[in-house]
Amino acid sequence: MNRTSTRNTRHKRVRAKITGTGSRPRLSVFRSNRGVTIQLIDDTTGKTLGMVRDTAGAKAKKKKETRQVRAERAGEKIAEIAKEKNIVSVIFERGGYTYHGIVKAIAEGARKGGLKF
Repeated sequence: MNRTSTRNTRHKRVRAKITGTGSRPRLSVFRSNRGVTIQLIDDTTGKTLGMVRDTAGAKAKKKKETRQVRAERAGEKIAEIAKEKNIVSVIFERGGYTYHGIVKAIAEGARKGGLKF
């Protein structure tokens, strides 16, 4: 097994156990080589309530920001979107990734923005 298939197996196992609701949606994290995507998902209706994508664009390259700084800023942005929709608490779903580095920075940014896990 390679790293991606192991992560997908872990992700499926976790997703079978947790679901998000309208009052407490699931905060889903996806990492790629270019950046991160964070979504607030209501699983009862199957709708995405908000999304933040932090890709390494021209602005990020000019600022010389690290991936962790961009990830933390994206976590703060998703917290702002959640506040606009009157969401205070979420279920953090890290997508099978370890709680380390970028995923941890997203969580800390969301907590700094006022979300509770």
